[in-house]
Amino acid sequence: MSNEIPFDVSFNFVPRAKRPQKPRSFGLTEIRAPYYSTFGTRHLQDVFDVAGPWVDGIKWAGGSFALVPPEQVRRFSDIAHENDAYVSSGGWLETVLRYGDDAVDQYLKEAKEVGFDVIEISTGFIMLSTSGLQRLVEKVVKAGLKAKPELGIQIGSGGDSGEAELAAEGAKDIGDLVDRGKKALDAGAEIIMIESEGITENVGTWNTGAAASIMNGLGIENVMFEAADGPVFEWYVKNYGNEVNLFVDHSQILQLEGLRQNIWGNKSTWGRVINPA
Repeated sequence: MSNEIPFDVSFNFVPRAKRPQKPRSFGLTEIRAPYYSTFGTRHLQDVFDVAGPWVDGIKWAGGSFALVPPEQVRRFSDIAHENDAYVSSGGWLETVLRYGDDAVDQYLKEAKEVGFDVIEISTGFIMLSTSGLQRLVEKVVKAGLKAKPELGIQIGSGGDSGEAELAAEGAKDIGDLVDRGKKALDAGAEIIMIESEGITENVGTWNTGAAASIMNGLGIENVMFEAADGPVFEWYVKNYGNEVNLFVDHSQILQLEGLRQNIWGNKSTWGRVINPA
């Protein structure tokens, strides 16, 4: 651990686990934009004023931006960019796909106009072939945006479905996810988002073996795990160190970063997160 980290923080004499400055390529923290919690640009600015060094990107969810005036969406993007953070669409392309190629083209065009940097390609609700996923990745990249496929092992994931409902659908093969992820990366995807349902969300017992297989199959630097629950992101950091890429709620930034830097934790993690300078 280093005696100092290169950030303007108080009490910097206390040793911390190493954390690189932005823009980072690992140890990313992506936070949720308005969805479960409705908030505006003043609140977002407060979040960045307090915790900006620890936020790498913001992600809209469930097409929530389609319910907000475009000037407000644009202002969210501006605030993120002013703080060296990217803006991701979150899942919604699967909705647009139902209306044809022209709708997809218009979606990508407007996404650029409101300042999005990343387009998430979610597959939880649609039967999308691997070749189709590759073509979508290529289409997003050609439009000048970064592609982030969201893959999971749970059929019907991504829409707050209940545990029993998802269990009845069954799960997908982990090897298939890894294969699809590799082919999406080869097609130009920036990173693969891993859906938490079926792994740590809406399951009776966490499927930690799936997380390990995905991490080993695709590489820690190529995946980001949904982990918007304290015990979940703690498990990832405890098992994979502070360089794991995680998506959390915006209310959890400091809790997660305190764990990443080894300044706090609970009984099983306190004082144990190490990353030497």
